[in-house]
Amino acid sequence: MSIKNFSNKQVINFFSMVLRIRTIEESIAERYHLEEMKCPMHLSIGQEGPAAAIAMSLNPEDKMLSTHRSHAHYLAKGGSLNRMIAEMFGKTTGCSGGMGGSMHLIDKSCGFEGATAIVGNTIPIATGVAFAQKLSKSNFITVVCLGEGATEEGVFSESLNLAALKKLPIIFLVENNNFSVYTPLSERQSKKRSIVKIAEAHGVKSFVGNGNFIEEALPVSFNASKYVRNTGLPALIEFKTYRYLEHCGPNNDDNLLYRSNEEIKYWHSNDVITRTKDLLDNMGVDGTNLKENIKKKVTNEIDVAFKLAIEAKSPSLRRSSHFEYA
Repeated sequence: MSIKNFSNKQVINFFSMVLRIRTIEESIAERYHLEEMKCPMHLSIGQEGPAAAIAMSLNPEDKMLSTHRSHAHYLAKGGSLNRMIAEMFGKTTGCSGGMGGSMHLIDKSCGFEGATAIVGNTIPIATGVAFAQKLSKSNFITVVCLGEGATEEGVFSESLNLAALKKLPIIFLVENNNFSVYTPLSERQSKKRSIVKIAEAHGVKSFVGNGNFIEEALPVSFNASKYVRNTGLPALIEFKTYRYLEHCGPNNDDNLLYRSNEEIKYWHSNDVITRTKDLLDNMGVDGTNLKENIKKKVTNEIDVAFKLAIEAKSPSLRRSSHFEYA
């Protein structure tokens, strides 16, 4: 399958999704300094492509789990924007009742089974979800989103092994943005280490692409989902992508000099929104007008979500101790 197999409508849907996610996250970044949002914020700006592509390849009943940087995945899978913003404000109307914050989003109504702050923590959980799907003899699949840093955790190999051994319908979606906080891949892993080869050594079929290039992101995602759904076997996707802002927070951190100017220029010149708009223009679709209309609609959504969050109630002190175990 190549990008030629996708209709204008599908390309427009992808464009709408990445632009909606970007616009929402930029609004969060712009308002974060007001200190009304009560949690650390790991934004996905620059990394919208993989989330949109994999979500488009899924059915509503399919499951997805994510990481501390989960906004794009949550929104792409169909998570409620109103409940997400309320969660960031620590309000009772939030998707985790105001108790979880940005790193603990969940919306089971659309199959987004949750995210956690612990690196690699959702990998074995998602493997268990896929095991349950197999036992129930459904034709649904599970996707677990993780960064390349999480592949350094033991649970990554353990989960690959179990998924291959038990023939589980799961996709391990690795978003390789080259950095674990400020440390590049070259200072954490051997040059000969390959995430794809690790998966294949466990018997897990692998797919690779640039998540910011729609012509790679969509075909790779659909091919992987089709493979898992048709065979019942696990797969791994490694998408190259790039985080524009600081690891945690709303600011640009290019001044810290841990990234080269050449690297920054390359990724910004290959921005997923710009590339997709150019593709639409080449297809005869007015990308500029479409972008303006989408942003206007999403901005209205955002304004409503923030208004509702501000007006909502905070959890009571009694409620705040409800989830304490020790």
